[in-house]
Amino acid sequence: MKRLVSAILLSCLTLSLMAQTGIKVNYKGSKPTVADFTWAAFPTLNFEDEEESGDRPWRALENAMKRHRKGLPQEEGDELTIDTKNGYILFESADNEIVDYIFRLEVCFWNEADGRHKLIAFNDLASLTEGRPCITETSYIWFFRYDNVTKRMAVCDPPGFEIEYSGVYRLPRVGKNITFTHWNEDGSTKEKILRWDGRRFRF
Repeated sequence: MKRLVSAILLSCLTLSLMAQTGIKVNYKGSKPTVADFTWAAFPTLNFEDEEESGDRPWRALENAMKRHRKGLPQEEGDELTIDTKNGYILFESADNEIVDYIFRLEVCFWNEADGRHKLIAFNDLASLTEGRPCITETSYIWFFRYDNVTKRMAVCDPPGFEIEYSGVYRLPRVGKNITFTHWNEDGSTKEKILRWDGRRFRF
């Protein structure tokens, strides 16, 4: 319990500092890519204690991207997709010791209607076990807002909706909308579409 409270306090401190200064996004070329946003966000997404970091979701993606950058094959059961053209990253890992378990992380970004900002989402509410949502104490969707002028991004609230923990979210690789699949207690599902309007999502 003490460790959980410490992690929450550290997270709040990190977000407070970021709100004041933002995170510098380094990139080459005329504009940042989805990978550039992801590299910049890792220090915030991986705020947990070092001794626990090996089991944390975004540490797994960071390690996979390091292997990709070095030209190394992914570890057994892992698959990494970096779709620069569509601004989308998918990391999937299948654990042979746990039947029907698929660990899944997504990253995606949208251009905002004002032409100055971008919205970036880091989705950890996408994993399934035995065909049902696999939700842990770290499961969340992080949103960052990037300023094209300052070249910095900062954490922001989910734009236009509240996160539900009764299902899984899917970020768009093609198109602009987020899909949320709600699981009922009887195992049935209901799908909702969060439609992007250039600044926020609407049902």
